[in-house]
Amino acid sequence: MQKLSIDDLNLAGKRALVRVDFNVPLDDTGNVTDDTRIRESMPTINKILNSGGSAILMSHLGRPKGKPNPKYSLKPAAVRLEQLLGRAVKFAPDCIGEEVEKMARALAPREVMLLENLRFHPEEEENNRDFALGMAKLGDLYINDAFGSAHRAHASTHALAIIFTGKAAAGYLMQKELRFLGAALANPKRPFVAIIGGAKISTKIDVINRLLEQVDTLLIGGGMTYTLVKAKGGQIGASLCEADKLGVAREIMTASTATKLKLPVDSVIAKSPEEIGELRNVKSDDIPDGWMGLDIGKDAREQFINTLKTANTVLWNGPVGMFENDTFATGTCAIARTLAEVTARGGITVVGGGDSVAALNKFNLADKMSHVSTGGGASLEFLEGKVLPGVDALTDKAVR
Repeated sequence: MQKLSIDDLNLAGKRALVRVDFNVPLDDTGNVTDDTRIRESMPTINKILNSGGSAILMSHLGRPKGKPNPKYSLKPAAVRLEQLLGRAVKFAPDCIGEEVEKMARALAPREVMLLENLRFHPEEEENNRDFALGMAKLGDLYINDAFGSAHRAHASTHALAIIFTGKAAAGYLMQKELRFLGAALANPKRPFVAIIGGAKISTKIDVINRLLEQVDTLLIGGGMTYTLVKAKGGQIGASLCEADKLGVAREIMTASTATKLKLPVDSVIAKSPEEIGELRNVKSDDIPDGWMGLDIGKDAREQFINTLKTANTVLWNGPVGMFENDTFATGTCAIARTLAEVTARGGITVVGGGDSVAALNKFNLADKMSHVSTGGGASLEFLEGKVLPGVDALTDKAVR
């Protein structure tokens, strides 16, 4: 990577402003229910502390719409981080202002402070420079370790990095994400197979088109299957279909070959996700009226598994069925288990997208992948070939 790394910075005695991604799920009582993103930030935080620096962490949580809202306070994340670090984590009542500046100046080496939700201020999402200057007063250098927010040009990911030009670096998680995703695209071990799933094709058009240029095989699953099947003239019953994307779907089908892009040959169907008393396994292009496809079928599972078993690099984004419902989780579970086997024999497996990660967690297989991305939208935009503002704004090594 040609951007400055945390390893290039002198951290001793410095206050490091670190953009982390603590946008974690909370239960009704305010407890963190999935601390994956907090744990993934630990290597960067520990590097700062072990080097004799202090860490001032900043993040967003949810969508408070530019106003303080206790529901979206980062206090629960501070509590969980304190447990993981085994040391006190100071919690600031805001992310700018005199009181926060005073707390930052008082930080001793090897101390940690977490700022309150950045999105309590509308200026964060506006990429406001004055707001960023207010945060810049808190630290001596800047580290971005929030890959999941790197596709947004916000004050904490873009304007702040520019203010710290010359000492704006990538943290370990950011580097890890870019290394795995970049290697999967730039120099994959072949055969290179991608699985793209999820409900809608509209959010995946660009990544499908780009992957078709690079992969040996592209497997399609999930609700988006049926827009493509209908574009081919198939009967999809009441299955999900984006009628306004049928033209684009036809273009995708025309541009690809039958050997490269593979749709599931059959589907598990029901009258609705709730009506599971009667299930059928039918051809994906011959679904009766009033029925809908909710998972890949038995033959499709075998079709996908056989393709994956020969792969040396696999990129997976999006479940292949409505896995949240155990009745329709079989296909997604089979994909996850097969990827674990690919990893075990030395293949590279990279998984991105919130639903895919949720599926891995449901099946207790997240630790069996080579890399599980913390960035949903960011990983998609990276795979599409787009420039990520939060990465682009970091210091180029040549500049330093």
